[in-house]
Formats: sequence, C-alpha cells, structure tokens
Amino acid sequence: MSTVTDTPTGALPATASAPASEHVPAPRGRRAHTRRRHGFGFWAVAFAFLSVMAFATVPAPLYVIYQARDGFPTFTTTIIFAAYGVGVVGSLYLAGHLSDVHGRKPLILVSIALELVAAVLFLVWNDVTGLIVARLVTGLGVGTLTATATAHLGELRVRATGSSDSAKGASVAAGAVNLGGLSLGALVGGALAEFVGAPLMVPYVVFVVALAVAFVLVLVVPETVARPETRVVYRPQRMQAPEGKAAAFWAAGAAAFAALAVQGLFTSVASTFLGTTFHVTDRLAAGATTFGVFAASAVSQIVFARLTQRTQIRLGMVLLVGGLAVLAVAAVLLQVAGFIGGGVVAGAGVGLLFRASIASAGGLVGPERRGGVLAATFLIAYAGLTVPVVAVGAALLVIPTLPVLIGYVVLVAVLAVIAGTRLAARA
Repeated sequence: MSTVTDTPTGALPATASAPASEHVPAPRGRRAHTRRRHGFGFWAVAFAFLSVMAFATVPAPLYVIYQARDGFPTFTTTIIFAAYGVGVVGSLYLAGHLSDVHGRKPLILVSIALELVAAVLFLVWNDVTGLIVARLVTGLGVGTLTATATAHLGELRVRATGSSDSAKGASVAAGAVNLGGLSLGALVGGALAEFVGAPLMVPYVVFVVALAVAFVLVLVVPETVARPETRVVYRPQRMQAPEGKAAAFWAAGAAAFAALAVQGLFTSVASTFLGTTFHVTDRLAAGATTFGVFAASAVSQIVFARLTQRTQIRLGMVLLVGGLAVLAVAAVLLQVAGFIGGGVVAGAGVGLLFRASIASAGGLVGPERRGGVLAATFLIAYAGLTVPVVAVGAALLVIPTLPVLIGYVVLVAVLAVIAGTRLAARA
C-alpha cells in the first residue's frame, strides 16, 4: 500500500501494510513506498540494466555469420556497429537528461521497449539494412538508459538503506552491471550460436523474454525524482561543464572516451582480427574473447572498490596500457593467447578508469542535475566507443590489418595516459 505526498521530505503516517518507520519520504507528487520496496527496486533496475546492456553485445560474435552469409566486407560491419553508436550518442543528446525532469522510471521503461523493438527487428529483418536499423534502435535504448539507470540505482539504494554512504556501493554496482552486461551478452550470443540451432534467431528470442520480464519488474519500482512545480521547457542535452568545474568534467569525459575506445575494438572488429590475423573462426571463441574483456572490466571494479579513487585511476592506467602493449606484441608474434590475455588485462584497466570517470562526473553536481551531467559524460564516452571504430573500418579498406591494430593501440594508450593523469590529479 502506498500514499502520495506533495512534500519532498517529512515522515509519512503509518499504513495498514507497514509501520511509519519503514516508509521513505516521497519526492514531491510521487507515491511513498517502504524501504523494502526501494530495495526490490534497486535489484529490478539492476536486472533491467544488465538485460539491456547484454542485449547490446549479443550481435558481436554473430557478425561473422552475417558476413559469411551475405558476403559484405569488414567495413560494412563497422557501419552496422557505428549505427549503434549513433543511436547511443543521439539518444544521450536528445533524451539522456530527461529523467531529471520526468522521472527515472519512465525513461527506463522507454529504453526496454526500444530494445524489444530492436530484438523483433533482428528476427524479422536481418539483411544489412535491417541490421543497421536494428542496431540504431538498440543504441537509442542504451543511450536512454545508461545515465538514468546509474542515477536511479544510487537513489534507490540510499532510500533502501537510509544511509547516503551506500551511494558508493551503488556506484560500484552500476559500473559492474553496465560492463558486466556487455560481457554477458557477447558470451550468450557466442554460446547460443555455437551450440544451438538457428544462431541468428535463438539469441534474440532469449532476450525478448528477458527484456519482457525486466519491463514488468520495473513497472513496480518506486520513482525517486520529484515532479517539477512548473513546466520545464525541453532542450537537448548541453555539452557544457558545470560552472567552475570545466577541467574536472572534461578530464572525466576524456578518460571515459579512452576507456570505451578499448571496448569498441572488442565489440566490433575483434572477431575480424581473430579470423584474419589468427585464423580463429569459432563463434564461441569470438564471444568468449569479448566476454573476457568486459567481464574483467566489471570484476576489477568490485575487486578494487576499496582503493581510493586516485589509486584506482592510476592502477587502471597501468593495466590498460600494459594490456594493450601485450595485445600489440601478441599480434606481431601471432600469439592468440597473448592477444586475448592482453585484452583481458586492458579490460580490467578500462573498468577502473571508466568507473572513476563516471563517479567523478556524477560528484560534480547535486542530485537534481546529476542525470544531465552523467548523460553528457556518457555521450562523450560512447563517442569513444564509436568514432575510433569507424576510423578503423575505413583504414582497413586501404591498410593491412596489423598496422591498423598497432596504430589504434598506440593512440588509445596515449589518450588514456593523458586523460587518466589529469583525472587522478583532481581525484
């Protein structure tokens, strides 16, 4: 049983279903719920976040199947992937900040609905044009979700525990779910493609079910954002740093850009590198490689959560640059184990650097503006996931695979060191 309050704070009267001590003061114009409901909401949003992010990487190990079936070049694969990036960036720019006004839950529900549409498109329209459209819609859903779910998880956890200190744990969980979901989707896609019939159908059916369950669960999640007292005029996301904090904001954005540039390599053309350079064409191997990189990103955030933010940033830089160096050497020596192992080590560094970037950006403003600032940071980050990969695809049209890979590694490593050093100095 829930009640409605028009005050953002203050105790609520007891109801038949729960004593007053269990209720959490509701945001203005929203229903009040118990701490237990907020605790359930935290896990429901985490599951939805995980499902959406996992769905985003399901096609990664399947691109080689589409490519073999339709005979399109590697550059077409990067265009399909770029459509996803365009969707993410466009959605973050147009809608990533709207949850600060309209509430977290509606934006999360819209995101899940978009992913369900994308899953159906993959099932019924899977030529190149259909793949581009489906990936664009997938990106729109992810862009709508990332900043919104990150902010919502923190708010739900604080309300469930009654302690603002729990926000740090929620930040770790959000980062782990974000990158962990990306790792899980690649593994599920690769495993189903390898061991189950209809590899271009079954993975999407599985996620239609998961996303539908997530949608239903989120319907009962408490809202944590107050209704506005006056009508708010719509405007796209501003790429403007909080007043007086420009250096810290752009340092966080640049570090997030570099971190996701590494992940972009493994969600788009890594399977091509494995096939052309190492002659590894196994579908599960492609999915497992992407899984290993993203899983390391998620696990490192949990394992090193107790370190100070500055220490995490420095360790993240060492792991990212060191892993990329091992990957590059392995590519030259044709050592597939080194290529994958280097990617996993770099992925661990990505997790630490990415989480520190998001935490740093989110800490620059109060809760009423956090969704917008996070959306701007994610916008920069997902540009890193997309723009360098498209450049790689274009370069592969005229330059052999190995020089392109080495050049990519060097540029990303240099950017990570510069941005990470600046971010650490302000931590």
